[in-house]
Amino acid sequence: MEPVEIDTMRPTAPQEPATATAIAPAWHTIVLAVIIVALSIHSVWRFSAAHGPLNRLYTYGFSAVFDFVMVAWVVVGLRLKRIPLRSLLGAFSFDLRSIALDLGVAAVFWIGSMMVLGSVNLTWIGVETLLTHRTMAPHIAGQSGQTFTADPERMKVLHNLAELAPANGREIAAWALLCLIVGFSEELVFRGYLQRQFIGWSRGRVAWGVLASAVIFGGAHAYQGVRSMVLIAVFGALFSVLAVYRRSLRAGMIAHSWHDLIFGLALGFLRSKHII
Repeated sequence: MEPVEIDTMRPTAPQEPATATAIAPAWHTIVLAVIIVALSIHSVWRFSAAHGPLNRLYTYGFSAVFDFVMVAWVVVGLRLKRIPLRSLLGAFSFDLRSIALDLGVAAVFWIGSMMVLGSVNLTWIGVETLLTHRTMAPHIAGQSGQTFTADPERMKVLHNLAELAPANGREIAAWALLCLIVGFSEELVFRGYLQRQFIGWSRGRVAWGVLASAVIFGGAHAYQGVRSMVLIAVFGALFSVLAVYRRSLRAGMIAHSWHDLIFGLALGFLRSKHII
């Protein structure tokens, strides 16, 4: 089947699902969600119990295999309903103008989403600081020279993430490949399969599909802590809006891969300078 050509010079209208029906059996989606949550819980345990440096190449390989398994499971569910995998990717062509436009859209989206996440994070910190100060006020009244240190739990999470970042040429190459795999597979699973499935279950309500898929996306990153889970859920919702607006997953896949690559390289650099 030839790819569908769209007029990429005009903003696309918000996507409406072709049919407000489920794209896979309910049990198939439940199994996928349970596996995602179970792996997230396992990751929390693994990081809390970890002693010594991680084997990064093994970790990258395990993550890639798991993402391939998720995609394979999605394919199984779609075939049960006789729905082609290509339908989840959306409408796009492979001409240079279309690819360049998606690259530009991905770049603008990434910059804008970082501003949104930064605002959400600052709001969280402000509220958390306000509540903490109110709680601590009776205990620090009359004391001078009071200093506040960084949240140790947050610093531990950041340290764990930095341990995952690549440290040499071989690890950087493996990390770059993993980012491409994750960008493709997670957008396909969360913004393609899960979002459309939830839209079908809610009889065409796009907002419910966006919200439900974002919550599961955030829950899949429990090892990063509660605040990060909320931020990642917001990030997932933004990716969902992008997919709906573009009628395609390609721009989201580009932005997702780019974000993970830059984030990992930045953490690796900070770790090498002993900042983290």
